[in-house]
Amino acid sequence: MTLFQLLIWIGAAVTLAGVVGLLATGVSANKLRNSGLPDEEMRRKLQSAVHRNMAALFVAVIGLMMVIIGIALG
Repeated sequence: MTLFQLLIWIGAAVTLAGVVGLLATGVSANKLRNSGLPDEEMRRKLQSAVHRNMAALFVAVIGLMMVIIGIALG
């Protein structure tokens, strides 16, 4: 296995981790929405969910960039 093939597989794993994070954030936000919390508390908890969502999206994008670099250079 060459270095670029390894980069593709690692990038795919990183992307998969990011997608799992996105799905987990969606599930937790849906649970929060249906929890019936007071408005101010729900906003505070959803704000942290937005931060987790952006972090998971960043991880997925980094993984896709690794895959693209591995394909382009390999």
